[in-house]
Amino acid sequence: MSLVLPSELVVDRFLPTVRAMLATELADRGLTQQEIAAELGVTQAAVSKYVSGEGGGDARFRDDPETVATVERIADGLASGDMDGYDALAELLSLIRSLEDRGPICELHEEEMPELRGLGCDLCVRGLDPDVRAERDVLANVRTAARTLASVQGMARYIPNVGTNVGMALPEADDVTDVAAVPGRIYAMGGRIEIPANPEFGASKHVATAVLAASDADPEVRGAVNIATDDALLEAAREHGIEPLEFDADYEDRGEHLRDRFAERSTVPRIAYHRGAFGIEPATYVFGSTAVDAAERVAALLETTAVSENQ
Repeated sequence: MSLVLPSELVVDRFLPTVRAMLATELADRGLTQQEIAAELGVTQAAVSKYVSGEGGGDARFRDDPETVATVERIADGLASGDMDGYDALAELLSLIRSLEDRGPICELHEEEMPELRGLGCDLCVRGLDPDVRAERDVLANVRTAARTLASVQGMARYIPNVGTNVGMALPEADDVTDVAAVPGRIYAMGGRIEIPANPEFGASKHVATAVLAASDADPEVRGAVNIATDDALLEAAREHGIEPLEFDADYEDRGEHLRDRFAERSTVPRIAYHRGAFGIEPATYVFGSTAVDAAERVAALLETTAVSENQ
């Protein structure tokens, strides 16, 4: 692990880029290189490199509309005398705070510290917040669950054409943005399981709908995996003491339909499935207290199915 502070990225990547942008803008407004050097607190030689385009910088900041607008506003103010160094600094500090909140600085920080991915650098913006810890725990759980599924022998045959996903909700989740899942879904390629990206919140509407319906009925159920419906797997569930719940796929509001079916059963069964409909593949949801719990249940069911097939 590499510990990187966002302030290091501001100094190493943001500040040189903004200085180069400001030098060019001020030169365009008629300031001499000596005047520009005095305004930016750099040498005239540095200004010469900036103006000639040799100053480098990061294209993420050069192309960022908010950065461009701020630089132009500062250049106008310094060139006209309407701004002094204090005013320019205030503008830049405001810009930095904005770019740290899911902006280019946040993006760079996540590249330098992959542990931050999916959290939008909330640690920098919100500090040591218990909610951030809960989010990290959920993301880590979904990551582990996805890897568990990828390691299950024979899992590829249970991946629907549209892909599989695994999700987990935060405690007291309200909507799909409170459920973490794998962006782009998990899919099979050449008999192998491919996980395209690290989990993020709000990445899957379908698995989130099922998780939210389940957690509304039973707050202890916060994880789910969707796989292809298979009679052998449903029979394996019964061997594990689980009576699968069948529901109708052809519902516009699947979440409400699932809530009604759970209410009829007076519990959330650990397996719920449908046989498909026009344009809808048959799907089975395997529920668990966490994403890992659901993934391990899938692994156990597939192991039972494999044993039955070999007998």
